[in-house]
Amino acid sequence: RMPASIPEADSRHRASAAFSLSFLSLVFSITAFGSSHWCEGTRKVAKPFCKGDTKGDLCIRFNSPEGNSSQAVQYIWETGDDKFVEKKFHAGIWYSCEEMINEDGERCRSFISLTPASDRGVLWLSIVTELLYVLLLLTGNILMSVEICYYSSVIDGLKINAFSAVVTVLAGLLGMVAHMMYTTVFQMTVNLGPEDWRPHTWDYGWSYGLAWTSFACCMAAAVTTINKYTKTILEFKHKRKKLERSFRIQYKFPD
Repeated sequence: RMPASIPEADSRHRASAAFSLSFLSLVFSITAFGSSHWCEGTRKVAKPFCKGDTKGDLCIRFNSPEGNSSQAVQYIWETGDDKFVEKKFHAGIWYSCEEMINEDGERCRSFISLTPASDRGVLWLSIVTELLYVLLLLTGNILMSVEICYYSSVIDGLKINAFSAVVTVLAGLLGMVAHMMYTTVFQMTVNLGPEDWRPHTWDYGWSYGLAWTSFACCMAAAVTTINKYTKTILEFKHKRKKLERSFRIQYKFPD
């Protein structure tokens, strides 16, 4: 009994590992899909005029008593960079937000409205593909959980295992395509988007890294599932050959 239980325990470990990786991939993908930190950076904007008793370096003090002094004029006209301030922004699939000057909070607007009209179709295709990616990951998770809890038939378990492997591989391919399409759309928006949004400096944020981590976990789950299926098939073939050999020896009669 001991040698037979070892492959079964190993099979359960592989199934649990595949489910854990697939579940992590699902959580990461949902988190990234709903966040707005795929890309982060700064925008260089002109400082507004100071209002009332506003103090600080984030506005131009034209209305102050020192507004006509030579030092103030030099500050405004000769040192060009001092007229500008950098505002942090972050953008995702759904919306883009940037910090307010001299105010608390952020101002957000739809990223779809910022995208050039020629690339809006690609962005919508990216959104649909991301949704399909999440849906297929959820389906794969359900199938893997059913396989772990399903004890009645090894053959039925193999069928579920094969189907979950196909679904997970397809999900990974869709996720990769969706992430690449969004990357292309964002770069086009940086170059051709509205003047009042274009960033001065930008880089990919934690949501972008989380999305690709989700893809990596998804493909690792798919490889683990396929490996489990292949190993189980090979074990079945080996056992069948041993059984056929034992029957041949047992029922072999002399001439």
